[in-house]
Amino acid sequence: MRITYKGDYALKTILKLSINYGKVLSIHKLAKDLDIPVKFLEQILLELKRVGFVKSRRGKVGGYFLARHPSKIMLGEIIRFVDGPIEPIACINDNYRGCNDMYRCIFRDLWKKITEQTSKIVDNISFEDLRRRFTDKKFLAYTI
Repeated sequence: MRITYKGDYALKTILKLSINYGKVLSIHKLAKDLDIPVKFLEQILLELKRVGFVKSRRGKVGGYFLARHPSKIMLGEIIRFVDGPIEPIACINDNYRGCNDMYRCIFRDLWKKITEQTSKIVDNISFEDLRRRFTDKKFLAYTI
């Protein structure tokens, strides 16, 4: 698994919207607060909107907001949507046909275990969990 800048920005955007759940935030506020170029953030938000993670409101008080409660959005969903599979290598998938040594490879079981453990973590952390962690005293100095 590799998190790209796009993935990192998407995660931070969803977290910011989670912290402000129920509010509409302008793209310019999001970009400024998260230090993301506006044009890049526009692309990310359009993709997140297209698949139903966020919604938008037009007009003078327009902007973006979460389409569902932060407890219903899992970290793994966003990672997979933006950056693709969690798997560190393609041969984890049993349908993969790019390697003749796949079933006798010493590393494959290791990659499978790493994938399972990583998935177990990211698929069980909601943005509500992250929002709660953020509001913990140790993160209050961190601005998002």
